[in-house]
Amino acid sequence: MRLTLICHAATAATRAAAFPLDEPIDEPGAAAAAAAKLQTADRVWTSPALRARQTASALGLEAAIEPLLRDADCGRWAGRRLAALQGEEPDAVAAWLSDPSAAPHGGESVLDVLRRVGSWLDGLTAGRSRAIAVTHPAVVRAAIVHAIGAPPPSFWRIDIEPLSLTDLRRGPRHWTLRAAGVPL
Repeated sequence: MRLTLICHAATAATRAAAFPLDEPIDEPGAAAAAAAKLQTADRVWTSPALRARQTASALGLEAAIEPLLRDADCGRWAGRRLAALQGEEPDAVAAWLSDPSAAPHGGESVLDVLRRVGSWLDGLTAGRSRAIAVTHPAVVRAAIVHAIGAPPPSFWRIDIEPLSLTDLRRGPRHWTLRAAGVPL
């Protein structure tokens, strides 16, 4: 199985280094222009978030909504800028960035996201199929960590840009990473 993960297009929150709300993408035309670069797929999924659904639509993809592809739940930090939180709650932000089990915002920890995404990946049936999933940087990072068996703290060492592709392959026993963060 070949799975291509596409990070949603940029939003006001991604441009402002803020924790997102359910917001629209900034420039649908950028995703539409990239659509010609996509290969066909047997299965296509999207996160339920507006930004992911709009990206899938702009890419010309008819995608089924998959709740397990939702963005990390940032709890009470949703809609807030990281820089402001670092000034107001420096210990909480430091814990969140250094301890994969920490969830000082009241949402999901990195470990929660890793478990959710790993479970989704392992539940996909192998075979000679091509699939696409339009989702979020946190989900793509978690998929990469799962595929390569990296330790949870490596989650924060992976940079995923808007409208980038990450290709995973599933063999009979495990996932492998073929390419990460390739601009669309």
